[in-house]
Amino acid sequence: MAKATIPRHPISRLHPLSFQEANPTPPPTPPPPLHLLSEGCGRLENSKLSEKRRGAVLAPLLISSDPSSPSTNCRVINMSNLKLGVEVLSAHDLISKDGQGSVSAYVELRFDGQKFRTTIKEKDVNPVWNESFYFNVSDPSTLSDCPLEAYVYHFNRATNSGSFIGKVRLAGTSFVPYSDAVDLHYPLEKRGIFSRVKGELGLKVFLTDDPSTRSSVPRPAFDPILSSPASSHAQQPQTEVTGSSLNPFQESRPEPLRTFHHLPREQQQQPYYSAAAPAFDQSVRYATDEMKSEPPQVVRMFSSSSSQQPVDFQLKETSPSLGGGRIIGGRMIPGEKAGAFDLVEKMEYLFVRVVKARELPAKDITGSLDPYVEVRLGNYKGTTRHFEKNQHPEWNQVFAFARERVQASFMEVVLKDKDLVKDDFVGLVRFDLNEVPTRVPPDSPLAPEWYRLEDKKGEKIKGELMLAVWYGTQADESFAYATHSDAVPAGDAHTLSNYIRAKVYHAPRLWYVRVNVIEAHDIFVSDKKRFPDVLCKARIGGQLMKTKAIQSRTPNFLWNEEFMFVAAEPFEEDLILSVEDRVAHNKDEEIGRVHIPLAAVEKRADDRIIRSKWWNLKRPVAVDVDQLKEDKFSSKIHARICLDGGYHVLDESTQYSSDLRPTAKPLWKPPIGLLELGVLNATGLHPMKTREGKGTCDSYCVAKYGHKWVRTRTIVANISPRFNEQYTWDVYDHATVLTVCVFDNCQLSEKDSSSGGNKDVKIGKVRIRLSTLETGRIYTNTYPLLVLHNSGVKKMGELHLAIRFSVTSMLNTMYIYSKPLLPKMHYIRPLPIIQQEMLRHQAVQIVAARLSRMEPPLRKEVVEYMSDAHSHLWSMRRSKANFFRLMSVFSGLFAVGKWFGDVCSWKNPVTTILVHILFIMLVCFPELILPTIFLYMFLIGVWNYRFRPRYPPHMNTKISSVEAVDPDELDEEFDTYPTSRNPEIVRMRYDRLRSVAGRIQTVVGDIATQGERLHLLLTWRDPRVTAMFLVFCLCAATVLYVTPLQVVATAAGFYLMRHPRFRHKLPSVPVNFFRRLPARTDSLL
Repeated sequence: MAKATIPRHPISRLHPLSFQEANPTPPPTPPPPLHLLSEGCGRLENSKLSEKRRGAVLAPLLISSDPSSPSTNCRVINMSNLKLGVEVLSAHDLISKDGQGSVSAYVELRFDGQKFRTTIKEKDVNPVWNESFYFNVSDPSTLSDCPLEAYVYHFNRATNSGSFIGKVRLAGTSFVPYSDAVDLHYPLEKRGIFSRVKGELGLKVFLTDDPSTRSSVPRPAFDPILSSPASSHAQQPQTEVTGSSLNPFQESRPEPLRTFHHLPREQQQQPYYSAAAPAFDQSVRYATDEMKSEPPQVVRMFSSSSSQQPVDFQLKETSPSLGGGRIIGGRMIPGEKAGAFDLVEKMEYLFVRVVKARELPAKDITGSLDPYVEVRLGNYKGTTRHFEKNQHPEWNQVFAFARERVQASFMEVVLKDKDLVKDDFVGLVRFDLNEVPTRVPPDSPLAPEWYRLEDKKGEKIKGELMLAVWYGTQADESFAYATHSDAVPAGDAHTLSNYIRAKVYHAPRLWYVRVNVIEAHDIFVSDKKRFPDVLCKARIGGQLMKTKAIQSRTPNFLWNEEFMFVAAEPFEEDLILSVEDRVAHNKDEEIGRVHIPLAAVEKRADDRIIRSKWWNLKRPVAVDVDQLKEDKFSSKIHARICLDGGYHVLDESTQYSSDLRPTAKPLWKPPIGLLELGVLNATGLHPMKTREGKGTCDSYCVAKYGHKWVRTRTIVANISPRFNEQYTWDVYDHATVLTVCVFDNCQLSEKDSSSGGNKDVKIGKVRIRLSTLETGRIYTNTYPLLVLHNSGVKKMGELHLAIRFSVTSMLNTMYIYSKPLLPKMHYIRPLPIIQQEMLRHQAVQIVAARLSRMEPPLRKEVVEYMSDAHSHLWSMRRSKANFFRLMSVFSGLFAVGKWFGDVCSWKNPVTTILVHILFIMLVCFPELILPTIFLYMFLIGVWNYRFRPRYPPHMNTKISSVEAVDPDELDEEFDTYPTSRNPEIVRMRYDRLRSVAGRIQTVVGDIATQGERLHLLLTWRDPRVTAMFLVFCLCAATVLYVTPLQVVATAAGFYLMRHPRFRHKLPSVPVNFFRRLPARTDSLL
């Protein structure tokens, strides 16, 4: 029996299947001393558990409390009567077995020698069971070695037997307590090589030792009752119902809501401990770590009381062992020398560099050779590209094999001849891995050497191969361009290798192009019988602006209109100004045009006036169908064009900007600090595609800060990838945001059915504002990857990051707070909000187009998702979230108003009297008012220092208003622009929007009415009201002149806080007078 102590919440609100309050009376016989002790309810220890038991899933499921124990706020976890609960929910898209496109399915569960079976669902490829079963756990210490197997069969009534449909196998390390269990749909697996399966099986697996829960009774042989729709046993918590008892009058339980978070983790992770969440949300997770044999580390989960959200969606702090040492409380305990990669785990690799070969023997009949090299290391294999008819090839390729996964003691480098039928063996080179040297940067690269080829018998043959083999880490220069063993795609490795490598991208420098079209002279059209309707169009790439069409009796036309464009260096597109005549409604006839290279346009960094210029217009004249010749035309256009470098070109949302510097480099200030990011790993990623009948994910991370974008290597076919890559950025302003996103690479195989048109699929996003980070502190947290879908918010996994923000001078950092957020041109010549949004959209498109041309390309959907390109579109959910944010901002004022109302109504006489005394003191000594206010704010800030956030802010589902959002609102948010929904849905949404806008219209009208009443007091709109108010003003001026201000303030304060006995239920005279004032509502139609 194992015990553990974790903090206990004073109110029991635990799930009955997971926890149960035990009798406070201590048991007569104490349990064995093997236990988990929570000291001060702050951390977990297990000093007596064996290494095997540390790897076992010792789930804490029975919680008791002993008031006589030394710590009364701790729970004791009992391990008696441990059972494994399995809820068979449903199946989806099963393969047909009866020859009629249907199937009669049932599920058979097997665990630890026990076997249970569900009912048969007749003629249904999407059956729903919702049946629960409970297995006895004989030995909890060996639970991690006992898998759960779920077999899906088709029942054939003719033969009274079952035929295999598919299976699901869950490792014992994935079992969790009931509070952590979620409904998951697992893809069905094959039983053999020639099995043909498809579909998914929904299960909910958890551990419990509720004494009222009894193990299920195995079903007898097949009989007609198996096809009844009733569940096999409807066990309810705290009630004893055997597995064979069926209640025909019991109502069927509704199908549970399926929320996909992530697949059960088959590798070990550190247990998470919640110190701030309520007790019924706390959970202790036990698992094993396949990479390290260290004891589980304590992790704290933080949550804000004002924005409480589910524990699974909260940020978690970790204490990993990184290259520079152990991270504890944000501080690094130095270990071995780490060099520049101290924020990631040290990963050792075996690097094999295949340089070239010489004097290779001929293998084909023609005497030629198509050589390539194959590096074999255990189950891993790396292949170079092949050369046709070349006996002296040069490859210069590097392969990297993770040392922790290397099981072999020898490595073979095999040289082969590419052939159509079967590749011919040429020779090989063997290496003893115990003799491979280790290279540590900054040592120079290891010099390659020539190795004589051997045949399969070990005898030397003709030909030599130049190789270099060494052990290194991710700090090695070859790491970035090496082909990794965990990043080899299933298809052609050479063709797809560009899509899996880690790269650093630099976004192009963006400029605002200001074009002031002034006038055009000598404009003549072919039709002399009418006055031309002339306009000017300005175009840069896909950006088009045009002036108003005007008419003139003379050949001169004046517009004087200004446009703004976005251009990127190097300038590849010219500015095109064309003068056109509008001959019909949608038909313009070109009169002339001019191409202006942007490289020749004058640049400016301030608002100085740029000299205007005249350009000759050229008109193409059609001679025949295949040829156009340009004829010089006497028309001219007058314009003022410049490149504005004093602005910061916004290519991302202003709330999440990562760079605020102007375009012109002479205006850049020196950096104030350094930002370091370590992308450690991701855990529990949701399978994004199906490959070979199994759900998998080819994930990579993209981080963006300023002009620098980084992309990690793609880890192929792994839902828990380990990246361990570190990057740095110069910081020029700490009021900026670092954005990190995780994507599924859909470019590795054209056969991915879920690739969505070969678009990389988003998995999640993390934003970190640098101003919320403490200087020098190392933040190691796991961030939940939350994505909003049409069906609601889903957790797609967790991303483990290490972040450090350091500054060169704290004084310069403090000085930044006094400077404007944007460059001064944004304040001297501000751009309208609508124009800024249009230019931001164009900037995102330009950046996406440039980054997609790099190798490997950073795709357009990646750039748009990271830049929040569609954040300006309408969303009912986002509007509600902003409204609630506004209400929370004014909640303090509302609370003060309510408190003052209670004071005025004398609900607490003592408080009201104290307020009267304080009010008299402030009236008598008005010089104490401002010092009192600032002292009060100082004391509040000092008090809140104890509760300051210890972690960066993250996505919050409550603030985002996604917890109870209507499905139709989400469907509207994900609708395209313009809409693609049917007219009925659009009409319904339009009516809903009209209703909401009507209420907003009423509120805005009421506010305008109150303002108009104040404004019309002195306008004699109501002569009696104005006369009465003037008399009041004259009397008030006289009284206030002869009466000291303290007396007036005291009288007004006492009048407001007078006792309810001196109050009337009717409104006061000033209120009645104000409500009778006229407004302009009478003038509205």
